[in-house]
Amino acid sequence: MLGTTKLISDFKDFKFKSSPNYAKLPINNNPEYNVPVAVNNAIFSKVPTEPLVGKLHLVCVSEEALNNILDLDTKVADSEEFVNFSAGKYLPEGSLTVCHRYGGYQFGYWADQLGDGRAHILGEYVNSKGESWQVQLKGCGETPYSRFGDGRAVLRSSIREMVASEACFHLGIPTTRAAALVVSDDHKVWRDKTYSGRALQERAAVVIRLAPAWYRIGSFEILLKRSEPDLARTLADFIIEHHFPEISIDDTDRYVKLYSEVAHRNLDMVATWQGMGFTHGVLNTDNISLLGVTIDYGPYGFMEHYYDHYVPNSSDDMGRYAYKMQPEILLWNLNKFVEALIPILSVEQINMVRDIEKTLESYVEERLRNVFNKKLGLETYKEGDEKIVKELFSFMEDATADFTATFRQLAEVKLDELFKEDVLEKHWSLNKLKNGKTWESWVNTYCERIKDENVTDEERRARMVRVNPLYVPRNWILQEAIADAEKNDFKKVQHLIEVFKKPFEVNEEAEKLGYSAQPPSWSYGLKLSCSS
Repeated sequence: MLGTTKLISDFKDFKFKSSPNYAKLPINNNPEYNVPVAVNNAIFSKVPTEPLVGKLHLVCVSEEALNNILDLDTKVADSEEFVNFSAGKYLPEGSLTVCHRYGGYQFGYWADQLGDGRAHILGEYVNSKGESWQVQLKGCGETPYSRFGDGRAVLRSSIREMVASEACFHLGIPTTRAAALVVSDDHKVWRDKTYSGRALQERAAVVIRLAPAWYRIGSFEILLKRSEPDLARTLADFIIEHHFPEISIDDTDRYVKLYSEVAHRNLDMVATWQGMGFTHGVLNTDNISLLGVTIDYGPYGFMEHYYDHYVPNSSDDMGRYAYKMQPEILLWNLNKFVEALIPILSVEQINMVRDIEKTLESYVEERLRNVFNKKLGLETYKEGDEKIVKELFSFMEDATADFTATFRQLAEVKLDELFKEDVLEKHWSLNKLKNGKTWESWVNTYCERIKDENVTDEERRARMVRVNPLYVPRNWILQEAIADAEKNDFKKVQHLIEVFKKPFEVNEEAEKLGYSAQPPSWSYGLKLSCSS
């Protein structure tokens, strides 16, 4: 909660900025707003929300997001106005509901116009810290970009997005945020989540999502494909002015610097993903934020037993977006960003961008080295460190040891106890490694490396505990919470929001529920669909 800032206790007093910054960009006013149509010469389409109908339930809120982003006292969530706001029924003063136009490459192939098919930006809120946040509802009706969709989201996918958004923030992963989730008892939609041809009715839900802005690589790609360079220049200047203050709008090479910032922020982000075992699942160019934050949580997963080709998305048959591929795919996507910028770059600037591009692979490799060194308690880099990490991964994969638990348990065990069976037996994942043929040799090498670091074992463990979480949103934990929520029992969902406020600290209730224990056997290999 904010220090001395007075939080808004009556939701009727909550107001958006009277004229949002995005209103300066071209907005299409097609009166047939809920009919799929090819939109031209616009960044947004003006589209009203189509509220959830029927009896509504507030599933959960993020107290931290309400307090620290929206300046709202948590008790406003109990009000009818807030629930109606979450469902798209109540629009605060200053609202301007729009949907963003963009395109994208999906699984490597151009998919043409995509856009916000079920997401509405409601307005812009400038909080007490001077931060500007765009409030968006996901699941609030059809738009010109809905294509074959119905503009809705279902409860299971909305819970996954809500929990992941807040958990990733507290895990240190750059991300959009989520403030609240509502579901209707009576508003039903059809979904075929197994792609078996047997669609079932599910309850519709809406998530309040928060971000400084929602621009993606695909925001420029659609302008390239539709030959709209003047609009691309307008958009680039707008994004620089409002979201990259470190770049001067008068700088002749500002678009080169924009590319560099977008590239490095996204590579910093993917390095944090790898360090947490997070696999996005659908790394299409339309799902890559220009601000370098994680967006659009769909069939994601936090890797359980270590397998570098881990794929959480049942639609990704070829493993294009597997865990180990994510840095490479980010580089591929950033290359598409270069292509989209070419019409507004001079020949000299194209060469400058290409020169930056040549440095990105080594940049992300360095970021990954730093991430995994820190997970092992190392603050410095020394030749041979990659081998230590690689051999540990090899042990983990051979023994089907858990990614999150292995690093955390390595932080909890003293170095001189790594050979003691009675100690290892109390640490279920680390215990799996003891039978590796060269485990003893690895431990000795690791101990020597810690000595080189000139750090005590106590400090090593403290460092590791700070960066290796005890809890992550494992799919099996989410599935249990979803199953209860389908019966209108939202306690587990609410509990998850609380647990992931402090994912590095022991939570007694989470321990009782087994959130840091060995996952149930049915959870291994669990994959999710994009049918949400």
